[in-house]
Amino acid sequence: MFPEYRDLITRLKGHDHHFTRLFDKHNELDQTIKNMEAHIQPGSQVEIENLKKEKLHLKDQLYVILRKAAEEKA
Repeated sequence: MFPEYRDLITRLKGHDHHFTRLFDKHNELDQTIKNMEAHIQPGSQVEIENLKKEKLHLKDQLYVILRKAAEEKA
């Protein structure tokens, strides 16, 4: 996710608790979705779609934080 911000992500994960919480939740949802799609974990198609929407919302929030941090750094 966001390879162009890899260094900035590492820096923010070490200093920004809100960013870290969002990042970890995004990764957790990603794994849950994969497990549901692979039938490792139970979940209906509606549940999977709702989790995907939540994950996308988190990704949007992370991107806003990354853009703001990149602008401040420049």
